[in-house]
Amino acid sequence: MRSDQMKSGDGRAPHRALMKALGLTDREIAAPMIGVVNSANGIIPGHVHLQRIVDAVKAGIRMAGGTPIEFPVIGVCDGIAMGHKGMKYSLASRELIADSIEIMVTAHPFDALVMVPNCDKIVPGMLMAAARLNIPTIFVSGGPMLAGHLPGCQGKALDLNTMFEMVGAHAAGKISSEQLHTYEDAVCPTCGSCSGMFTANSMNCLTEALGMALPGNGTIPAVYSQRDRLAKETGYAVMELLEKNIRPLDIMSEAAFENALTVDMALGCSTNSMLHLPAIAHEAHVKLDITMANQVSSHTPNLCHLAPAGFHHVEDLYNAGGVMAIMSELTKKNLLHTDLITVSGKTMGEQIAQAVNSDPEVIRPIDHPYSSTGGIAVLKGNLAMDGAVVKRSAVAPEMLRHQGPARVFESEETVSEAILGGKIKRGDVVVIRYEGPKGGPGMREMLGPTSAIAGMGLDKDVALITDGRFSGATRGASIGHVSPEAALGGLIAFVREGDLIDIDIEKGTLNLLVDESEIARRKVGWKAPEPPISTGYLGRYARMVTSAATGAVFAD
Repeated sequence: MRSDQMKSGDGRAPHRALMKALGLTDREIAAPMIGVVNSANGIIPGHVHLQRIVDAVKAGIRMAGGTPIEFPVIGVCDGIAMGHKGMKYSLASRELIADSIEIMVTAHPFDALVMVPNCDKIVPGMLMAAARLNIPTIFVSGGPMLAGHLPGCQGKALDLNTMFEMVGAHAAGKISSEQLHTYEDAVCPTCGSCSGMFTANSMNCLTEALGMALPGNGTIPAVYSQRDRLAKETGYAVMELLEKNIRPLDIMSEAAFENALTVDMALGCSTNSMLHLPAIAHEAHVKLDITMANQVSSHTPNLCHLAPAGFHHVEDLYNAGGVMAIMSELTKKNLLHTDLITVSGKTMGEQIAQAVNSDPEVIRPIDHPYSSTGGIAVLKGNLAMDGAVVKRSAVAPEMLRHQGPARVFESEETVSEAILGGKIKRGDVVVIRYEGPKGGPGMREMLGPTSAIAGMGLDKDVALITDGRFSGATRGASIGHVSPEAALGGLIAFVREGDLIDIDIEKGTLNLLVDESEIARRKVGWKAPEPPISTGYLGRYARMVTSAATGAVFAD
């Protein structure tokens, strides 16, 4: 066993003495030691209940003959960090999470791992660590929040995105402060990851599609007892993975990432998946260029319109059959690799064979999709030579092709002030720059500006472009990840107020309509401004991080 490095032989008597100080018995020390990576904390609604899930995992491990050893990792709540300096640290936490798990599992050589994440950067950070360490590993998330409802109202289900949009509606005078507070009390009714197909739920569903979690991981609601049972089954399963020596790199192959991209397109996942999948693939020694998304999208129909693209939520996807039911539809046109091994010990095809699509309104049959192409598009052009990303499935049809004057802002704060102050007009193309991985630094996620635009009724008339990120909860023509970013001299740094910008999402193009000689004049003497934070962890992050086009991983 790997753990023999720290516990076997007479020379390890001091080590065992320390383990006995933990209360472990000789029998527990002799058993396989399973690290349980617990991301529970008291500030993230998606993580506040994770001790319950971890306890169920540990029960399963013990029943299967292992000794669970729990240790923590940090986590940032993107919703609470949104709109202020704290959001600069969210994406940056992904690398810190991966590194801290590597440290803990190398310093204490566990035999296998169970990862218990739920929200945005914790899931990919853990997947990166799993690939890097490559010891038997399985995931079980905390599960999605239930959607909210206004008291006495049987209408549209609500979610966190609703709340952000209501801020815009309030600023536009469409609702009162009292109505705003009523929404505030209703939109997030339970623990769990926010209830739409936002980044957290996207990544939990894609973990299942990769084969790194048992069926149900992405969709069983956080408050359901079935989530506890899944956690126990995960504890049993990790012992079987250890016995069979099935490791993450046996599962996360190039074909598995192709499956994940295909499911991503069919589901209409968060654009943040275009940061995280390449980063995970990088750790798994698989090349995943973001432009592959267009290749996969070209033959993958979009089968779901979950919030923010539509009115359904993840609980509806669960009731319809979950991720496996989507994959079952995709196999009807041979769009998936079904012979791949998964953490269940079964092939993906064997798992999919048990799935049923119980609600064709939530999961469209493959012959009756929302669109013949996938939910995410990568755009290229002179304004984004290395690519930019948009959630096509959440863009109004009239905004798939748009040309308008640039309204240029140097930060999220200045654009939010302009939007809420009524200074953005129909037809405008809002440009937010110096928010990239290096320039931000940290590549902030900006749900506030996009939701304010939507709440004010401008989402079918105004486009937003940034070298930062937009939330998985964003809807509208919100184009993020523009690369190269402004801080690296990308063309977005040289856009001026009133310049015409041409967007064609269907053709995959994003161009600044300014003469090349004029652009050359603007570049003369240009120097990137100093980032607003240059010390501490974020200062180190800015020096080490690479482009959004490569997943914003650290330079090798």
